[in-house]
Amino acid sequence: QVQVVESGGGLVQDGGFLRLSCAASGYIVGISAVGWYRQAPDKQRELVARLTNGSNIDYADSVKGRFTISRANAWKTVYLQMNSLKPDDTAVYYCNFATTRGSFWGQGTQVTVSS
Repeated sequence: QVQVVESGGGLVQDGGFLRLSCAASGYIVGISAVGWYRQAPDKQRELVARLTNGSNIDYADSVKGRFTISRANAWKTVYLQMNSLKPDDTAVYYCNFATTRGSFWGQGTQVTVSS
């Protein structure tokens, strides 16, 4: 079975930085895209950043210029570098692997930015 685990979340001050990591294990093939999503209390889950196998990168307008998504060559490790964090970035961040066998999600990692 495929397992996806996020790490790197925590409590930071306004203007601080974090790097989230996402590691997929097990038999995972046919990856078409990897992405980071987040969900704040009482809000819908939203796309933060997405990297496709077609070399397309999408960012939410709210994080452009501050966040950077990257991956290892094997497509089993994904990173999200978050700079200039704001209190509005506070949310649970989820990693997703979209594959030919469906999507696989991690359990999320909490990011809290204090003002």
